[in-house]
Amino acid sequence: MYLLLKALLSGAIVAAASELARRSSLLGAVLVSLPLLSVLAAVWLYRDTHDTDEVAALSWSILWLIPPSLVFFVALPLALRSLDFWPSLGLACAATAVSYAAWVGVVRLLGYDL
Repeated sequence: MYLLLKALLSGAIVAAASELARRSSLLGAVLVSLPLLSVLAAVWLYRDTHDTDEVAALSWSILWLIPPSLVFFVALPLALRSLDFWPSLGLACAATAVSYAAWVGVVRLLGYDL
């Protein structure tokens, strides 16, 4: 039941963001740019473990992974200039995946453990 509650609440936020974006791209962007999923993940993790060290580690990991996630928001609008939506989305996702792999590899080489 608890897993279902988590899934429904998280899904409701995504649905609300997409509906809001249909009405206003700015308001949709504001809602999506808020770290709502990160907040929910921290709440669920703390509720499940009551371990603030795990929540802190999650927060640091999220912070370290923000830079490669920005690749998506550059690649998608650039790809949409010359490709249809689905190929652009696929290309942006692929570029983001490559960016994550490269970023994690470099960060680990520098001695940080994500």
